[in-house]
Amino acid sequence: MKKIAVTTFLFCSALFFAQKSLSYIKISYGSICCGTPSTKPVMDYLKKFEKTNQLGTFEVLKQGGMGREGEFNLYIGTNKLGKKQKKMFAKGLQSIITSQNKARKQDSDGTVDFDPAVTVYQSDLTGIKNLTIYKK
Repeated sequence: MKKIAVTTFLFCSALFFAQKSLSYIKISYGSICCGTPSTKPVMDYLKKFEKTNQLGTFEVLKQGGMGREGEFNLYIGTNKLGKKQKKMFAKGLQSIITSQNKARKQDSDGTVDFDPAVTVYQSDLTGIKNLTIYKK
């Protein structure tokens, strides 16, 4: 009986701690004529933020297949961030995206869109097709 209880406890605790992020921020990559912009500035910012704040890696999901020129969305898990960290993270991310959009060629390069006020939840993502784990 003891073995069954211990096994059940271990199994349930493993499931509890293995849960993925439940809230995400959404970054949209759009195209004007010649493809989407690079994800490098955003990914570099994520790595820097992880290192500076001594966090584990962010969970990043990619929704592809949204247009003819490769438009896609990135969803970044934010559950492990506290309130202050979320604000700092969103502010820095907004800054990186704004500078990336300012540096683009107006007639040919695509845009990156991010609204820090919008939070996407895991329940919103369950019905999305073409959703994969994004490799940094």
